[in-house]
Amino acid sequence: MLRFLKNWTLPVAITVGVGLYLLFALTPALQSAGDVLGPILEKLLPATIFMTLFVTFSKVDFHLMRLRRWHLLILGAQLALVALLLSAILALPADGSLEATARKHLLEVVLICVVAPCASAAPVVVGKLGGDLTQMTTFMLLSSVAASLLIPLLFPLIEPHEGLTFVPAFLAILGKLASVLLLPLVLGAIVRHWVKPVYAFIKTTPDLGFYLWSVCLAITSGLTMRNILASHTAAHLFGAIALLPLATAVVQALIGGAIGRSKEECTCTRQAMFQKNTGLAIWIAWVFLTPEASIGAGCYVLWQNIINSYELWQHRRSDARGAGQ
Repeated sequence: MLRFLKNWTLPVAITVGVGLYLLFALTPALQSAGDVLGPILEKLLPATIFMTLFVTFSKVDFHLMRLRRWHLLILGAQLALVALLLSAILALPADGSLEATARKHLLEVVLICVVAPCASAAPVVVGKLGGDLTQMTTFMLLSSVAASLLIPLLFPLIEPHEGLTFVPAFLAILGKLASVLLLPLVLGAIVRHWVKPVYAFIKTTPDLGFYLWSVCLAITSGLTMRNILASHTAAHLFGAIALLPLATAVVQALIGGAIGRSKEECTCTRQAMFQKNTGLAIWIAWVFLTPEASIGAGCYVLWQNIINSYELWQHRRSDARGAGQ
């Protein structure tokens, strides 16, 4: 049983998160308890993300962080996809018809799944897959800066809001990123160099960050299911919103894999291209785009972690074959 849980941590986390939400939401006797636990878990989510990053950054040697060729290629590929999607959205007829509105919402779903920055958990997964943790951390930080500049420039063109200009949008996004990126980055560096007992514990517990991320995933999956059930989107449109993130994740993973030149680099480029900061994406979509886009971003977190689970299974099988030879 323990071996199964260890090998299939991500699917188990998704199942637990969705299952517990449905249990509390659909059982009348538990609904009042769910109303109390829901806000607590929402507040717990940033703390678990913070701890995941803190553990990850404690293992990074910041002296080895360098800008790599693949960093720029991945950013260039993402910018090309964003430009293509933005052009398609702006080319839609502004007649207010249901068909044009539905197409716009679907394109926004794909856009938020492309433009969102690299996931905070990407270095954790890359480490499990045998990739370079330092290179991946460098790209995650670079991607976050790029997204915080790009999103405030583009989204007011797509969904105009009163008072939504570059500066307030940039500061809002930067504030979200700073609380979960910069502080654990600084604390991780401090622990690595000056708090040796804590660093020794983290170093000798290699899967700690991965299991912390599984807690984040369980909470996010439950919140995603809540948003899906609360949605009043038509069934046919919801089906498209649920499936488009899967297609987007697969396409981005294939593009990222094609950019990598070596096996280790391919692991980094694939995860960098398709593994997204979905918590931030859901918030950005809700604030700056539409509820449909936020549901799409929520579905993306489920699909990307199913893909991650498949990658981890393949990696374990490859290691087992290598050990058997």
